[in-house]
Amino acid sequence: MNVVAWVLQIVLAAAFLAAGGMKVARPKPVLVSAGMGYAADFSDGAIKAIGLIEVIGAVGLILPWLLGVAPALTPLAAVGLALVMAGAVVVHIRRKEQYAAALVLGLLSLVLAVIRFAS
Repeated sequence: MNVVAWVLQIVLAAAFLAAGGMKVARPKPVLVSAGMGYAADFSDGAIKAIGLIEVIGAVGLILPWLLGVAPALTPLAAVGLALVMAGAVVVHIRRKEQYAAALVLGLLSLVLAVIRFAS
């Protein structure tokens, strides 16, 4: 089960690092023109905050468990990211946009949290 957890941790960390890094690094108009229409509904600060939360969550998925320093932070990071994705699903449903990616990332985050809380 440890191998499954590590695969989930790496895949989720890569996905959240990429998505969050993009939100932090790119200005709002670029995100909107790149197909992230939901960004138009949020302030620049809110978008940057969401991106930063995703980046910090990605780091939290890997480092605590890898270093053995406060490993309980890894499943907590997974729960936090699942909550962020629950919010994303709600936003996408309200805007009548595709929400499958956010739903899958949220569910995988919950699976990881369950595995790591049990470890």
